[in-house]
Amino acid sequence: MNVPAGNHTSNPVAFARRFAVRQWRNRIALTLSLLAMAFGVFWLIWILWDTLSLGIGGLGWSTLVEMTPPPSEQGGLANAIFGSAVMVLLATCVGAPVGVMAGVYLAEYGAKGWLARATRFVNDILLSAPSIVIGLFVYALAVKTSKTFSGYAGILALALMVIPVVIRTTEDMLKLVPAGQREAAYALGAPKWKVISRITLRAARAGVITGILLAVARISGETAPLMFTALSNQFWSANLAAPMANLPMTIWTFAMSPYKNWQLLAWAGVFLITLGVLALNILARLMPRQRR
Repeated sequence: MNVPAGNHTSNPVAFARRFAVRQWRNRIALTLSLLAMAFGVFWLIWILWDTLSLGIGGLGWSTLVEMTPPPSEQGGLANAIFGSAVMVLLATCVGAPVGVMAGVYLAEYGAKGWLARATRFVNDILLSAPSIVIGLFVYALAVKTSKTFSGYAGILALALMVIPVVIRTTEDMLKLVPAGQREAAYALGAPKWKVISRITLRAARAGVITGILLAVARISGETAPLMFTALSNQFWSANLAAPMANLPMTIWTFAMSPYKNWQLLAWAGVFLITLGVLALNILARLMPRQRR
């Protein structure tokens, strides 16, 4: 049998030399990778430790049930927590259905058409666009037109951030569904809309929900869009047509102040947001595993 040129059986010394070089390269690459990982983990642990140690100091029952206080007085973050929860929930209810339907179109109907290519291009721009740009866009579109900051404008800005994440996740998850499942349903005479709703979306359900949870985690701590849209409110308000309190803006305002009680409440708000985002990310990681 002919042995290919350069094979280790024809020149064992050269092969051993090349193997030793590969081992050293592998060790260097592995060492650099571990150092990069350790660098990132070090700062992550430091940030989490500061958040935990300083956030718990300002956390108490009053933090959850009392309104934001004046300087040097006791109070809490109840109105900010309520405002953030309402705007995030409504933005998800607005953005998630739009994102899912657009993802279904890209994966099932117009996968290679010009409209699909244009939609993917715009979606990529929205995914990479800084949140402050989205806030300025909604400010020019809604706030400047109505001449007032409002919860509606904040919801619109957050919904625009939910949509691209859900579109990308939904399209990717639907593409992972085996074509044989669709073909079997078509062979039984099922129409396309029923195949999508009963077969492909059900098969990709865990991935789609994961994308929605990740989108919620992304918008939960955004400050820049709310700075130009919902602004803030120091009092309890459920009026979406007026400025509305929210945790990110309250944290920013209180953290920049010289008052000790406001700074403690800012760290408590940081702790609450970090805890919520961490819980959403863990849930998003666990859902596909439970599905499998």
